[in-house]
Amino acid sequence: MFSDRISEVRKNIDAAMKKVGRTDKVEVVAVSKYYPSEAISDAYAQGHRVFGESRVQEAVEKREILKDLTELELHFIGHLQTNKVKYLGDIFKLIHSVDSERLADELDRYFSKTGRVQDVLVQVNIADDPDKSGVSGEEAEALCKAIINMNNLNLRGLMMIPPLTDNEEKNRKYFTAMKELFDKLSVRMGNAFDILSMGMSDDYTIAVEEGSNMVRIGTALFGGR
Repeated sequence: MFSDRISEVRKNIDAAMKKVGRTDKVEVVAVSKYYPSEAISDAYAQGHRVFGESRVQEAVEKREILKDLTELELHFIGHLQTNKVKYLGDIFKLIHSVDSERLADELDRYFSKTGRVQDVLVQVNIADDPDKSGVSGEEAEALCKAIINMNNLNLRGLMMIPPLTDNEEKNRKYFTAMKELFDKLSVRMGNAFDILSMGMSDDYTIAVEEGSNMVRIGTALFGGR
């Protein structure tokens, strides 16, 4: 059951935090992309509220089906194409994957028309992985500064997806580098800059040990697709 799996995930997070002496909180985003809306409603019934989707139109359809779940919080965690921005509506609490100033400009224009200020994260490709989206670590500050000056986007922090590997420990250095970048930028971006989204089913304990305060967990919560 979902409740058993989320309890196990939270237990592992608590152990990782204790290991490094952390006493703050880690938000768990249940990655429901590709799972049916029933999986979300079942998890919601068991007390979970925050879910991650990666396809705009699929998420919009699910939100309509689940419109009676008034406390449901959706995050957009996938690669966002500029031509999909017009379909976003107002359903996402947080967009994790702003990876260019062009996309940020498009989002700012869209939300200026809808009258919404949208919380966003900048996606950083800290490993310079050709298979991943995101700005480089060196480019992250410039994009953050650009977003800070946009009226309809509220910059909340950074997101990262590490390279695929058969040994998650190999990616620890990237989590460490992301925390260092986050700490540096948080001094310059203000108090609202407070989310570091990194860590998935195979590596979330490492990410938490290195400073993540938001993890995105799919398979470990919902099982294999």
